[in-house]
Amino acid sequence: MPTALLISGSIGQGHDVMAEACADTLRARGWHTATVDAMALLGPNAGRAGEAVFRRMHDVPGLYDAFHFAALRPGARLALLADSAARTRLTHQVRLLLDRHRPDLVVSVFATATSAVNRARTGRPGLRHFVFCTDVTPHRLWVQDGTDLFLVTSEVAACAVRRYRPDAPVAVVPPPLRKPFYRPPARPAARAELGVPADAPCVLLISGSWGLGPLARTATALAAAGPHVLAVAGRNHSLEQRLRAAQARQPRLHAFGWTDRIPALMTAADLVVTSSGDTCSEARALGRRLLLLDTVQGHGRDNLQHELELGHADVTSARPREVARNALAALTRPGPPPSPSATPAAWQTAFTAALARVGLDGREDLQG
Repeated sequence: MPTALLISGSIGQGHDVMAEACADTLRARGWHTATVDAMALLGPNAGRAGEAVFRRMHDVPGLYDAFHFAALRPGARLALLADSAARTRLTHQVRLLLDRHRPDLVVSVFATATSAVNRARTGRPGLRHFVFCTDVTPHRLWVQDGTDLFLVTSEVAACAVRRYRPDAPVAVVPPPLRKPFYRPPARPAARAELGVPADAPCVLLISGSWGLGPLARTATALAAAGPHVLAVAGRNHSLEQRLRAAQARQPRLHAFGWTDRIPALMTAADLVVTSSGDTCSEARALGRRLLLLDTVQGHGRDNLQHELELGHADVTSARPREVARNALAALTRPGPPPSPSATPAAWQTAFTAALARVGLDGREDLQG
């Protein structure tokens, strides 16, 4: 059977979601898949250091904005030096993976991997390389010579890719979703399971796997304002402890740590309060209005503006009182219908067409 190697990155959860969606579709078509973490390939010390630096840059107001807009986007010397250092560490590891798995396709869903894959694939004429970026403006390190096809989820992103490679082959595809979002539970059942009254206003509060922003104070302010609040800490264990302590004092606050119940939580909610990211596509798929927290620097600013342009969304600072005030107003506004493109068929059709563009039409084509 044909084989695909997917290279994700363990900074946040969004890269893993995209890799999982691609792997699910490929396996359904008879492919064998393997997924690896680019941060782990850098080595335990380098990987941890890279994540620590990234987190620290986001903790300092304006620092990652400066790096993104002044270095990553224009491809300034600092960004290219960082990419070169990562490529030097990654290329040998990627070559070993290519030798071990002998893939027909590599899908990079993490910018750090793209140049290493293109260098390591030298001498492998049958190997194809996709780069999949869901940001609205992929920065310079995403766009490397040698990539066979760039997958993006908007025409704006396609223009951003062509900024660096005017002749770049680009395919615009619907944002892929994790399987449970295509068949979410019924709203009455979800609310009953979560202890939310059928007629009560309800807000889902989630800010990525890192739990960015003052979510514990925000959850408390929201619940005090009247709605039931489903507050998700993600992998932020300290935040989870603070949320559970607040839950003990506020009966309308429901705290969660890392959970696979997001489809049920989103179905139960009337409004999703979140940072810009893949949660927005999931909310739109289920027909939920968005209130966007302006907390993610750099590419998050562009993604936020794009979500506002798509409609049925508002924006707020991360200050708890302002979030509560904006949420109460947003709850009075209509939500969108479920996104018509958020179907398994729409994503699978688009991804299959992308495979066909590079000559990978399916198992029978490779074996015939």
